[in-house]
Amino acid sequence: MAINFTFPVRLLAAAAFSLGAMTAGAQEMTIRHAQGETVLKAAPKKVLVLDIPSLDNLDALGVEPAGVVGSNLPAYLQKYADGKYLKVGTLFEPDYEAINAAEADLVIVGGRSRAKYPDVAKITPAIDMSIDSKEFINSVKGNITKLGDIFGKQEEAKKLDAALDEKVARLKEIAPNSGTAMILLTNAGKVGVYGPSSRTGWLHTEIGFKPVAADIDDRFDRGDVVSFEYLAEVNPEWLFVIDRDAGVGRATDPGKAAAQVLDNELIHQTNAWKKKQIVYLDPQAAYIVSSGYTALNTLLDQVYKAVSEKK
Repeated sequence: MAINFTFPVRLLAAAAFSLGAMTAGAQEMTIRHAQGETVLKAAPKKVLVLDIPSLDNLDALGVEPAGVVGSNLPAYLQKYADGKYLKVGTLFEPDYEAINAAEADLVIVGGRSRAKYPDVAKITPAIDMSIDSKEFINSVKGNITKLGDIFGKQEEAKKLDAALDEKVARLKEIAPNSGTAMILLTNAGKVGVYGPSSRTGWLHTEIGFKPVAADIDDRFDRGDVVSFEYLAEVNPEWLFVIDRDAGVGRATDPGKAAAQVLDNELIHQTNAWKKKQIVYLDPQAAYIVSSGYTALNTLLDQVYKAVSEKK
């Protein structure tokens, strides 16, 4: 369990006591997270979110934050662009003055904002909800469970985790026998590829798609830059494509920029092109919010639909 609660002795003695529930007599809550432990005096009521996947999870759980990042919100989270929500920074840069003025009970960082955790924690109690890419799906579910515990939404969290389990299971049934696959990112005309140890490696290691190449360098957030000649040589059966330009708002037509980049003679030689097995993943879900509940559902549905239709 990733979250501990400390209660008065009289409550600890109660036979019907539930560890995951906050009660009127609760004194403090200790939350374990990616950068240590944070102690809260009580369940948080005013929350600021600097991590869009965490905002996605809170939204799915029915928890309303007081403040959010002011950019890169996907379409399904656009309601948080409304002026009634404080704007407390960008994906990478917190607005420390706004955070200080908000006097919140908790700030949630993660992913792109994780490096700012020490500075944010000096102002307001904070937790880091960054994902372990080596155990991606379990990390996503763990974060949903943790947020459910923090905000008293345990039953909702169980339902969300169960829904993910179901979609993961059905995709795992068909992925291993679907042929080789490669995850590819297009960015301003360049192409990068992701391997099993990357941020998107869960499609290989946890879902079961066979990687087409073993020489991919997974140290780079935007993929290992390769040539079209390389892609033609390794010849994947499937290409799962992330259009970064659309993901960060530089292109308004999702997938169009990526499709233009890949429409060339060398890509035409691949089995993925010949068999019409190029899947343009939802760019914001794949690049900005992949570890959020709704985003991950979107990706699982997209991939399952594409692969199952070829069976």
